[in-house]
Amino acid sequence: MIYIEQIRPELTWRLRQRILYPEQKLNEMAMEEDNNGYHFAAFKDNLIVGVISLFAHGDEYQFRKFAVDENLQNMGIGGQMLAYITDFAQTNGAKKLWCNARVSAIGFYRKAGFEHTGKFFTRHGFDYEILEKTLTP
Repeated sequence: MIYIEQIRPELTWRLRQRILYPEQKLNEMAMEEDNNGYHFAAFKDNLIVGVISLFAHGDEYQFRKFAVDENLQNMGIGGQMLAYITDFAQTNGAKKLWCNARVSAIGFYRKAGFEHTGKFFTRHGFDYEILEKTLTP
């Protein structure tokens, strides 16, 4: 069984580093904006198996640093986490949810109702597209 809870930012770092940035050091996972965001983890057997960070910019919310344990991917955990933060953002007045999606993950986000913006960029050797989803009250 999976459950999702809000956590302290530093608890996201280990999984964030292992899945998204294995070439970097753990202490490089801290982001200055972490203190201004909301951070969530999916737990299975009391272990963190997924993390995501959410940042409010007025009535738009951006999520970043979304990672699920490589041994548990394609089991619905990411979908549950995305639904959880979507509900959280809507409850807090968000009208739009968006992300910088790795091109390799665009299909996952499209299934969850995110739309293409056509805005692409490359950072740290990865190609991204900004995807967004309009939220209704």
